[in-house]
Amino acid sequence: MAFTRLDQLQMEDAKVIGEALAVRQATMPNVIKTFLRQLEEQVDGFPVNELVHSLQTATRALRANTSEEMVVAALCHDLGKVISVENHDAMSAEILKPYVSPDVYEVIRTHQKFQARYYNALVGKDPNVCRVYGDQPWYELARCFSDEWDQTSFDPDYDTLPLEHFEPMIDRIFGRPRAS
Repeated sequence: MAFTRLDQLQMEDAKVIGEALAVRQATMPNVIKTFLRQLEEQVDGFPVNELVHSLQTATRALRANTSEEMVVAALCHDLGKVISVENHDAMSAEILKPYVSPDVYEVIRTHQKFQARYYNALVGKDPNVCRVYGDQPWYELARCFSDEWDQTSFDPDYDTLPLEHFEPMIDRIFGRPRAS
C-alpha cells in the first residue's frame, strides 16, 4: 500500500482493501456471538442477566412463528448494552441494519419507546411515547415485539432455548449483508 490518504487511493489498493474486508465480514457471526456472551455479565437488578433476557425474547419470537430475521433481531435487540444502556436500542439497530429488513430495523431502533409504557409513568414521564409511530407499517410488529416477547422475558423459570439453538440462524443472518 502506497497511500497515506484516501485521495491517494488507487484501484489496486481498493481491491486489496475489499478482499480484506470480505475476510473480516466472514467472521461477523462469531463477533455477534461474542457480544451476546458478554451480555451474560450484565444483571443490573433484573431477575435474569441480559443474555438470558435476550434468549427468552428470541425464544418467544421463534415460538410465535415469526421470520428468522425477526428471531435473530429479538436475540440481538439489546446488543448495544455491551457498550451503553442509555442508547442501546439505536446501537443495536445499527448493528442489525445491514442484515435485516427496514421494518425489523425500525422495531429494534424504537423498542425502548414501546417499552416506555411499562415504566415511564413510574418516573413521571409519558408512557405512550410510541404513539408517534402509530401510522408506520411496522407498528404492529413493534407492538408485538414489545408486549409479547421483550417485556415478558425476565422469567428465571421460563423454558428458554440456549444460544446454541440460535447459532445457525446467527450464521445465516450475519453471514452477509442483505442486498440493498
